[in-house]
Amino acid sequence: MTQLRKKIESACRKALFDFQLLEGAEGIAVALSGGKDSITLLLMLKAILGRGFPDLPLHAIHVTGEFSCGASVQESFLRGICDKLEVPLIIRESTQKRETLACYRCSRERRRLIFDAAKEVGAPVVAFGHHEDDSIQTLLLNLLHKGEFAANLPKVPMYDYGVTIIRPLIYVSEKALYEFAKQEGYARITCQCPVGQNSKRMEVKKLLEEIKVSFPNVETNLAQAALKYGSKKAISR
Repeated sequence: MTQLRKKIESACRKALFDFQLLEGAEGIAVALSGGKDSITLLLMLKAILGRGFPDLPLHAIHVTGEFSCGASVQESFLRGICDKLEVPLIIRESTQKRETLACYRCSRERRRLIFDAAKEVGAPVVAFGHHEDDSIQTLLLNLLHKGEFAANLPKVPMYDYGVTIIRPLIYVSEKALYEFAKQEGYARITCQCPVGQNSKRMEVKKLLEEIKVSFPNVETNLAQAALKYGSKKAISR
């Protein structure tokens, strides 16, 4: 096991413990887009469950379709990973078309498909691969767009859907995930969504790079602020 893998697994374990992410869970479903974040999350949870944490049933759920957020990888690639890990893979198909593609509509449908599939296999705790940088970007996006100081929550009970979202990679930086993906051979996979590449989130990501020139510690400081002040409000929808 490499030092980087140990570091990421340790951070994942810390998040699971700090935020009691597995409390009351009977099974876990990983939202597996096929990108570096979700694949790493699947690898980490497979390694962790049964070693200091309950040995819960683990599933992977992938949403495919003509146009869908994510890496647009072939099903055979993901099935190979899941077969090697002995994790059941569930495939659902999005109805999104290029002419009607929009982030909000796509996200709503993807989550509904994932949540329904998770409940069908008795795994109503759904793990997403959102990392520390995602939370920082969400914080700035909400602040600039809606005037709300709100970041990603590590654990979100989605009462309307009957599931709970968890984010075990909340302590892990995107840089660490990219380096790990390079080591494992899947760093080449990036989001292929034609809409997502020009989203407000991408604008915020570019803005952060500009701010770093004058404030090198901006990401560390925002990450701490996000967890301390920006993750208080529970979301049910």
